[in-house]
Amino acid sequence: MELYPLKVFLTVATERSFSRAGEKLLRTQPAISIAIQRLESDLKEKLIDRSGRELLLTDAGRVVLEYARRFQNLESDMENALRELRDNYAGRLAIGANESTSLYLIQHIEHYRRAFPKVKIQMRRAESSKIPSQLLDGELELGVISYDPNDDHLHSQVIYIDRLSFIVSPQHRFAHREEVSITDLDMETFIAHNVLSPNREAVLREFQRYKVPLNMDVEMPTIETIRRLVQHNEGVAFVPRMCVDQEIRQGLLREIRVKELTLERKIRLVYPARRALSHAARAFLELIKRANPEPETVQEMA
Repeated sequence: MELYPLKVFLTVATERSFSRAGEKLLRTQPAISIAIQRLESDLKEKLIDRSGRELLLTDAGRVVLEYARRFQNLESDMENALRELRDNYAGRLAIGANESTSLYLIQHIEHYRRAFPKVKIQMRRAESSKIPSQLLDGELELGVISYDPNDDHLHSQVIYIDRLSFIVSPQHRFAHREEVSITDLDMETFIAHNVLSPNREAVLREFQRYKVPLNMDVEMPTIETIRRLVQHNEGVAFVPRMCVDQEIRQGLLREIRVKELTLERKIRLVYPARRALSHAARAFLELIKRANPEPETVQEMA
């Protein structure tokens, strides 16, 4: 059954006139009559009693009128829901990121939530290597990774340039130094991240190259636990600067330059190139672009 004849019937029943219904729907009276006849034929029921001078609904007509009103309300609800999606007042957004890039995104998510409080945001913790395939499979709409995916099916936009940061407690013996050499670190206890990453491999490689012992006596599963242990002066650590930027600014941690170790990485927002993004995802992209018209480089140490 088509919905248009149902809409015509609702208008006829409300106006109690074929001619007035035609005027309201911008249709001729014969066109209105044909639409009602088609509906009656589809439902195999007489809906309007045409024997009297006034337009009267049959019992079946009164039942259909109730459902026609429900359809009208549903149509209105659907249009409102779509309008909210277009205006980013509703919807859902799934973003994939690992722990460190999730921490960077917090500031942008806070701004996005203030602008679009009804959009449901789901941050999914994912391995960076798996995010491109999850995007192409439709499991995610947006992803944040620290490498170029080199895939024509994905768009990649640099949103931040991060660096590896050597952090110590304000009570540490190096806390008042601006720079140290890698050879100064042979007696330090390093709190390591027990997740394989290019940064970890680069640090191991540099310590081996300079023949400096790397004492990773403590390994932790998250950046947050590493940060807290360093704050409590239980050891030192190499972590992404974007994960400890606030603590460094607040004086809870000190960042010391290691002159032999300068590692930068580009943080990229990635999304499918050949699939239409939702209104919510497009709005997040626009927010990121406004916040980062040029790739942002972390500030130099004070």
